Amino acid sequence: MSEPGAKRVKMSAGTTSPVIGTHNGHFHADEALAVFLLKLLPEYRHASLTRTRDAEVLKTCTIVVDVGGVHDDNILRYDHHQREFTATFPGKQTKLSSAGLVWMHYGKRIISAVTGLDVQSADSELLYQKIYEEFVEAFDGNDNGIAAYDPTALRTAGIEKKFSDKGFSIASVVNRYNYAPSAREGAVGPTENGTTTSGAPAPKGKSQDEEDSRFLRASAFVGEQFSLELEDRFQSWLPARAVVKQAFSERQQYEPKGRIIVIPYRSEGVPWSDHLYALEEETGSQGQVLYALFAENGEPNSKWRIRSVSLDGGSFENRKGLPEAWRGVRDEELSRVSGVPGSVFVHASGFIGGNVTFEGALEMARKAVQI
Repeated sequence: MSEPGAKRVKMSAGTTSPVIGTHNGHFHADEALAVFLLKLLPEYRHASLTRTRDAEVLKTCTIVVDVGGVHDDNILRYDHHQREFTATFPGKQTKLSSAGLVWMHYGKRIISAVTGLDVQSADSELLYQKIYEEFVEAFDGNDNGIAAYDPTALRTAGIEKKFSDKGFSIASVVNRYNYAPSAREGAVGPTENGTTTSGAPAPKGKSQDEEDSRFLRASAFVGEQFSLELEDRFQSWLPARAVVKQAFSERQQYEPKGRIIVIPYRSEGVPWSDHLYALEEETGSQGQVLYALFAENGEPNSKWRIRSVSLDGGSFENRKGLPEAWRGVRDEELSRVSGVPGSVFVHASGFIGGNVTFEGALEMARKAVQI
């Protein structure tokens, strides 16, 4: 028996457009992202969306994610719940969710559609890998119940959380959309991505419309986070690689052992840390660079900052913090304690400091590596 009409919702007008299928009921971050990603592709930009668990209805869909018990790229079916499913992203160990499946199969084409990069280019490959590692993989881990750290190992080591962070994630925000009222209860009309809530026969009243409205809002939310991530990686992170590579090759001119790197100023910013870690790994010099120097702005008289390099990209710990005696000290007192004129501040945690000139910041860094 097929599900009642209220369980089958087509979210755009027209009968000739492609149809994306996913399940109805309680939704998660992975299918919310998967649907958004598909609609970035030209062939699905104007697709309608059917939310159902009815197998017969799903057969009529052009492409199906997160439901149906089948992963087969040849027939455009991308579920991960079947017992035999073990697929992972190339070079990774995290089992894929519907988000990861869509990214694995379509990620390079999505990058090309959004940025114009050739799908075969080296830059496209860099973005494809980086966005999976830094964004999509967490969706896969969350939906498959895979923690970033081994919980057994943490318990064995006696490590306990200092506070609860379960509400501080994209997945937790998406979950709230399952219960939050829609922006306009029972509304029928334009929604995100050009779709509309059709209100297909709903004998149970407006409840299904509300659920579908919440799903669209959740998909728009995770989609915005994805778009921001891709935009930042393409417009800032990717161009910064060449800048950091040049700075990395020149670092010995500032300190013989290469422990200080000077990052040139660019108005669009230079996200340097990821590239620094990669370059160190490529050259077998992991952990060598201790401090990065950069100007606060592009003016000739700009003040300069000295930043301790973190242990890794997500760490609050530094390879070598600025000297303890400098921390929390400012201006003239800091200049006296450090022995470097023009010193402005050093943060109480020792992760960053400043000087009114480049020469002053460089001298602070040179002293700090020796202490």
